[in-house]
Amino acid sequence: MTPFGRKLRDLRAARGILLKDMAAALRVTPAYLSALEHGRRGRPSWRLVQAIIGYFNVIWDEAEEIERLARLSHPRIVIDTSGLDPRATELANRLSEEIAHLSGADIEKLLASLPPRRRRASARPRPA
Repeated sequence: MTPFGRKLRDLRAARGILLKDMAAALRVTPAYLSALEHGRRGRPSWRLVQAIIGYFNVIWDEAEEIERLARLSHPRIVIDTSGLDPRATELANRLSEEIAHLSGADIEKLLASLPPRRRRASARPRPA
């Protein structure tokens, strides 16, 4: 399950919404929505994320959190370390080998050791 999938499932459960009903409202198949929740599909499109935000009628911080989780929820990541310090390549390879064996506590420690995520300028125009 991806962070976005977990959030989606939690929102549905909190509101008592069935997967099939949400899928119909968003005009996607229940199988696609289930796969998105379970991390068997890639990152959702920006349009779908916006439709989900509208469907749940969330605003401000919660909407931003849903967008952030969607950006961080691609289940198959490729890390390009060409041109970086050789230790970056070692780190990427070691992490790929060990990630399945890390405990939740170990993952939390690693996440906490990273600097705050820098916001990228969005290439997507914002509606006026």
